[in-house]
Amino acid sequence: MIRRVLPHGLGRGLLTRRPGTRRGGFSLDWDGKVSEIKKKIKSILPGTPCDVLPDTSHLPPEHSDVVVVGGGVLGLSVAYWLKQLENRRGGMRVLVVERDHTYSQASTGLSVGGICQQFSLPENIQLSLFSASFLRNINEYLAVTNAPPLDLQFNPSGYLLLASEKDAAAMESNVKVQKQEGAKVCLMSPDQLRNKFPWINTEGVALASYGMENEGWFDPWCLLHGLRQKLMSMGVFFCQGEVTRFVTSSQRMMTTDDEMVTLKSIHEVHVKMDHSLEYQPVECAIVINAAGAWSAQIAALAGIGKGPPGTLQGTKLPVEPRKRYVYVWHCPQGPGLETPLVADTSGAYFRREGLGSNYLGGRSPAEVSRVGWDMLARRHRIIVMKESGFWPGSVCFVHPQVQTAWAGYYDYNTFDQNGVVGPHPLVVNMYFATGFSGHGLQQAPGVGRAVAEMILEGSFQTIDLSPFLFNRFYLGEKTQENNIM
Repeated sequence: MIRRVLPHGLGRGLLTRRPGTRRGGFSLDWDGKVSEIKKKIKSILPGTPCDVLPDTSHLPPEHSDVVVVGGGVLGLSVAYWLKQLENRRGGMRVLVVERDHTYSQASTGLSVGGICQQFSLPENIQLSLFSASFLRNINEYLAVTNAPPLDLQFNPSGYLLLASEKDAAAMESNVKVQKQEGAKVCLMSPDQLRNKFPWINTEGVALASYGMENEGWFDPWCLLHGLRQKLMSMGVFFCQGEVTRFVTSSQRMMTTDDEMVTLKSIHEVHVKMDHSLEYQPVECAIVINAAGAWSAQIAALAGIGKGPPGTLQGTKLPVEPRKRYVYVWHCPQGPGLETPLVADTSGAYFRREGLGSNYLGGRSPAEVSRVGWDMLARRHRIIVMKESGFWPGSVCFVHPQVQTAWAGYYDYNTFDQNGVVGPHPLVVNMYFATGFSGHGLQQAPGVGRAVAEMILEGSFQTIDLSPFLFNRFYLGEKTQENNIM
């Protein structure tokens, strides 16, 4: 029957003898034949040939269980742990939406890559200890078959924080908490400082704290690349675009305080494609807001903060962009290879960059440094340092030559300078991983796991981050972190 249908000659050459086959045995010779066979079969089928379908490979899928808004390390970490902890391998479809596929303006790539445990809150200390373990064993977590191992270029030189007489008591209290949580930190007097680091000017320094283990700096680009590579191997979808709208459903309910509130649930995300007017609707069950400095805008799209002032519905996500400069300068007579990351009493910090007598430094953002991307620093002169108020007075750099400078943004939490983690109380399927005010990179592995646990288990399992829930903004209960750099 088949011979009658196929044109004469199609049967010849379809089956050819290959070397090593037994006499009379044949196998399919696919090389160069598949397209020819398809064309001949198509030519004898009824109807006219269909037009070629448009390329939709750049579009996100129409359905995804989870949509992660923001493809920096925090968003990628949430996606990683969701896939790592899912009950059935491949059972959860995850989409990551990132508007800047080059990451040229992303906070991840513009950071200085530091990690330390010298915080004032136990939760932040625990997060950084978890991340230190994750980074130390990075290839156990992020290894991909046939890909070279990751090299984070971790420099374990530690952090050295300096305190004036006014801040010495707070430093002592912080170090006590850090030690209780398992961090290897010691206090140093001015004399001890001079003995260990003779290049330090101890004038105005009353006390110092020094991280002896699990502190230093690493290559943030390598961590970002490693997470993306691993996620692609796990089947996570990536899309370059911008989230412009949420489609929600709602229901009203009465609280225990006899307050009528509206609960919302996002069931569709609109993703505007890059350099295009088109958008793709994506049906979803959960949205992760990991948009960093712009996460408040994403929250507002879901109606967060749009209610009457003083109500839970009217409580905004208090995260905004704060610019912070980073400078690289050359100084042959500067501190040696054993130099830790030093944070001055003024708030300025610096560390070595490589082996060529180069140094990298900056300062915490000022309260008024709210600017747009067009204001990013591109001037490469020493005057830039002076304009921004940066110069580490604890170290004498003789004739420094500025090599380059740039600026990035903290996702600055104006309420208490701490992260926002977990679900929104009213937009019940939006989860936050934002607002870490400068320490999001180093705490991303622990935060990602915490958010994934909340989604999959309904509660924090590894580290209890309940003090970082959104509710505290409405209740006015600050979870203040005092050590922000």
